[in-house]
Amino acid sequence: MPTYSHIATYDAPVENVWSWYDSKGAFRRIMPEWEGIRPVEAGALVNDATTRFKITLGPLRPTWVARHYGVVSGEVFNDVMEKGPFGAWDHEHRFVSTSAKTSEIHDTIQWKLPLHPLTFWTAPFTVKGRMKQMFAYRTLRVQEDIKRISQYADQPKQKVLVSGSTGLIGMQLCAFLQAGGHHVTRLVRPTTVLPSDVVDEPCVVWDDRKGEVIEGSLEGFDTVIHLAGLGIGDKRWNAQRKERIWSSRTVPTEHLVRLFATLEQPPKAFMCGSAVGFYGNRGDESLTESSSPGDDFLSEMCQAWEAAAAPAKELGIRTVWLRTGLVTTPMGGALQQLMLPTLLGAGGPAGGGRQYYPWISLHDHIYATYHLMMNEACDGPYNLTAPEPVTQKQYAKTLGKVLLRPWFAPAPGFVLKIMFGELAQALVLSGQRVFPKRLQDSGFAFQHDRLESCLRQCLGKQKLP
Repeated sequence: MPTYSHIATYDAPVENVWSWYDSKGAFRRIMPEWEGIRPVEAGALVNDATTRFKITLGPLRPTWVARHYGVVSGEVFNDVMEKGPFGAWDHEHRFVSTSAKTSEIHDTIQWKLPLHPLTFWTAPFTVKGRMKQMFAYRTLRVQEDIKRISQYADQPKQKVLVSGSTGLIGMQLCAFLQAGGHHVTRLVRPTTVLPSDVVDEPCVVWDDRKGEVIEGSLEGFDTVIHLAGLGIGDKRWNAQRKERIWSSRTVPTEHLVRLFATLEQPPKAFMCGSAVGFYGNRGDESLTESSSPGDDFLSEMCQAWEAAAAPAKELGIRTVWLRTGLVTTPMGGALQQLMLPTLLGAGGPAGGGRQYYPWISLHDHIYATYHLMMNEACDGPYNLTAPEPVTQKQYAKTLGKVLLRPWFAPAPGFVLKIMFGELAQALVLSGQRVFPKRLQDSGFAFQHDRLESCLRQCLGKQKLP
């Protein structure tokens, strides 16, 4: 059978790297963002444990079933495909200590395509390139996760409660915190449907409209991270939709803070979601955390959301507002919506393209949240945006370059307004030139400060030797 080999080098002791791989969140963290993988079951690193996940093959969503064998703790484990798209797949992960502070993982895969005698010649075009991108992505993700975790190795692990844990950011944040050894509990509603690979994880169940805890307790958490809220760009806006968007953020936040006041052991820190929509449509004005708010719907909603969390400060709880920009990943959000038109050659400037897009990579958002969680000196509002904002035209041009597609086909503003109504003005035609001043002043270092490097990594388009 054909063999593929890869060696990844890490600036961490081998036991730290093994511990990361052996964590509950590891599988979600190494999933390539562009592959459309959906975990079903994540097995522990023990013999005969099974990992199941759905993969994307055009219109098909086949299930891949892998079984661990040959596990020697701290040294090696193997995965053999028992069901999936390949004719065969056997993957050895060997962990090698190269010094007291450095290590390597030697990956060796023996594989063959289905109908191997007829299809082997297609491998250079269909498999090997994807393997190179997959391992490049995995290596960077593990390196960066371990580096960020190691920065706070001298601090105790925290008990963290996360709302919005099934969302785009929340799922990856929980996985990262678990990989770092923190104890994660999900704050969910009775109607929340958890992904099947996390159904056995601890939860606190509450009625977020009444502010009542139904199952579990809010006592004793070190940090509460509150990300829940109805999707803003999921549907066309009308008066009812806008009211639901607003109340889904303000009402649960008010209830959480009220419940904190009743606790014998309230959280030490409360991190509440917000957004750069706080600043309104501001053209090319440079905006930092000290800039004034705007006066449109999203701005007023963000102000009300932050105001709902403010009483936590009066309870002596360190309170942080996460003013989030456009989270950039093909797994959801703006980039996911832009992929198809760009691939079809229709991803050009929208409404002239001069409005600023304050983007941030998914993983920088997670790392920034972690940085603010672990630094007790950090409180108040923080802009979670990359240090180099771009205009919508620059965003479209860069995406077209990465995907090797033309980017100049325009989308006139009046057409977008006809199609999407007020939503188009708020999310596409408006913009904010936001800078993460307080975040950088606090010592945070971005993995992705340039858009092209972010897009190449999250879309599997890195320039590799």
